[in-house]
Amino acid sequence: MNIASKLIAVVDDEEDILELISTNLEKAGYKPKKFTNTKDFLKFIEKQKPELIILDIMLPDMDGYEVCKYLRSQEKYSSIPIIMLSAKSEEIDKIVGLELGADDYMTKPFSPRELIARIKAVLRRQENKDKTKTRKIGNIVLIDLDKYEVFVEGKKVDLTTTEFRILEILSSRKGVVYSREKILDHLWGLEKAVLDRTIDVHINNLREKLGKAGQLIKNIRGVGYKIEDE
Repeated sequence: MNIASKLIAVVDDEEDILELISTNLEKAGYKPKKFTNTKDFLKFIEKQKPELIILDIMLPDMDGYEVCKYLRSQEKYSSIPIIMLSAKSEEIDKIVGLELGADDYMTKPFSPRELIARIKAVLRRQENKDKTKTRKIGNIVLIDLDKYEVFVEGKKVDLTTTEFRILEILSSRKGVVYSREKILDHLWGLEKAVLDRTIDVHINNLREKLGKAGQLIKNIRGVGYKIEDE
């Protein structure tokens, strides 16, 4: 990974947090760009796209959840990795962030070394993602791995990044059962942000969005999940 070329946007209204993160990013060889509000941040990314975004939830003009949701809804920004920061440590807050498409979630106070490790892990996953352009499940589901898009019978289905990645791993080896732990490893590696039971929440949402194609995702009681062709 060529760290020197990685521009990382940091959005947080606490100056001391901004300085802490920026200093450690620079020490690690990254190029930080600091923002204390979302207005300036959104203006900036119209001109230059960062390699990764570190996004606080509690911001003065627009909360991080809204920003994350907006970025994931825009094709030109949807693939930029996002790590959310928050003083909220409740599991539901993490789930909301991940459901909206964040790639990882850290609670304050945090270890700068751990943050750098998570940044490296997220960027590594981005670089190592499957290069195959498309994948099919039966005759009804088409997965575009480059664009992070899913189509059911030709109709596009809007998934969160987490839901897409779960579908990606399950479809990579049809018929193979993946435990919740293995799915978590695929999503976040060693930097797991949530408990394994939250995988069930993501799976339920994924099934619902896929409609009748959702029945292709099978629950193997006491083990995990798999995908079967029609």
